[in-house]
Amino acid sequence: MSYPGSSQSKPAGGNQTSYGTNNQQKTLFNRTRASLQQALSWYTNFHRSQGNPADVEMQALLQTELEVLQSSLDKLDQGLIRIAAFGLVSRGKSAVINALLGQKILKTGPIHGVTQWPKSVRWTPSSDSEVLLELIDTPGLDEIHGEVKAQMAREVVSQADLILFVVAGDITRTEYQALCELRQSQKPLILVFNKIDLYPEQDREAIYQQLQQLGTGSPKDRRLQKMLSADEIVLVAAEPASMEVRVEWPDGRVTYEWETPPPNVDQLKQKIFSLLNREGRSLLALNALFQARNTQNTIAKKAIELHKTEAEDLIWQFAKYKALAVALNPIGILDVLGGTLTDLVMIRSLARLYGLPMTSYEAGKLWQKILISSGGLLLGELGTSVLFGVGKSASVVIGPSGLGAFAGAAITQAGIAGYGAYAVGQAAQVYLEQGCSFGPLGASTVIKEILDRVESDTILFRLRQELERQLVE
Repeated sequence: MSYPGSSQSKPAGGNQTSYGTNNQQKTLFNRTRASLQQALSWYTNFHRSQGNPADVEMQALLQTELEVLQSSLDKLDQGLIRIAAFGLVSRGKSAVINALLGQKILKTGPIHGVTQWPKSVRWTPSSDSEVLLELIDTPGLDEIHGEVKAQMAREVVSQADLILFVVAGDITRTEYQALCELRQSQKPLILVFNKIDLYPEQDREAIYQQLQQLGTGSPKDRRLQKMLSADEIVLVAAEPASMEVRVEWPDGRVTYEWETPPPNVDQLKQKIFSLLNREGRSLLALNALFQARNTQNTIAKKAIELHKTEAEDLIWQFAKYKALAVALNPIGILDVLGGTLTDLVMIRSLARLYGLPMTSYEAGKLWQKILISSGGLLLGELGTSVLFGVGKSASVVIGPSGLGAFAGAAITQAGIAGYGAYAVGQAAQVYLEQGCSFGPLGASTVIKEILDRVESDTILFRLRQELERQLVE
């Protein structure tokens, strides 16, 4: 994947750093594709294959989520990178996109709010380019009123791989707040200072310096400054104002004409090409994976809500089975093994009930996570299982005189084991509600693999801490 105008389009020598020539990055990109394919295949086929009324209902509920997964996979296969322009009204968002395209596709004008709804335009940087970019123009953020338009803005942000935030002078409080909100999406962002032709050189430099000093107040603001470096601020004149030109004719006449200078967006183009050439594959993969992860979370929540009653019955059933088996078993060590096996089968049965992918290995990892996070409660259950199990075994050895001790230990141990199974079941529901994105090809696993390999001087490296935080939310 290379972009015209980028210094990394044709790396010299053997030290190739382009995403298109890096085998490791290609491997991670292919793992991203495999992750989405696995999720789509599972959720599409499982409920359809079951055929019972609840699964038919679940298939209908999942239609929107399945379409999102399919769209993410299609976008990945196409290598389509979306760049969305945000900003307040009259900052020249449409003009910036037109200048990048090299032709006036989007309507611009002096009237506020020319763009009422998002508009997308495909952009192929050159005739021999193998990549496809989509530029998205959006309404002014200060004109977005009502939940419908607010949701529209959120959807555009979620789909975008790169955000252009367009300003046209000193940044206002409204712009600063909008910039902070957009940064919460943890998407790479370029701050575009447009209409520089309207400012004298001295004023232009002063405004540029002010933009570089963003975030000198609260800790939250300083975090923004840390994540938006001076290198991510560019100056453009997307639609320069007409200027009067003196014309001297051969016959001595002097006239004045109005001419419009060509757009000046070369610095922005170079910035986009350089960023995407180096980080394009990872940006595309991460956005697809986070969308897939969020979609799987939604699917899991719907499944758990739909099967709430059956799940509660299933957990109580396993709790009773575990209590009875532990109570009747005279061999201490088998109490621990049998109880653990019961918990693992219950976790897989819950996942199966919800229609969520879960292997025995993943069930074991989830059980360990529940055990560690239980605050000692379940570890205590294992300890008492060993203690009372030894007591029961000793009672059996003693003979008929030890039956009373056996019964007492069995009843106590059964109660503890049953409660432990119920606790595991309830905790498993909480983890399953986060979606099954933690397997070998799970979205969360592949996201972590990509973030672990980003280079230190990239935008993604600066965003890594915020992106990793999303994995645990």
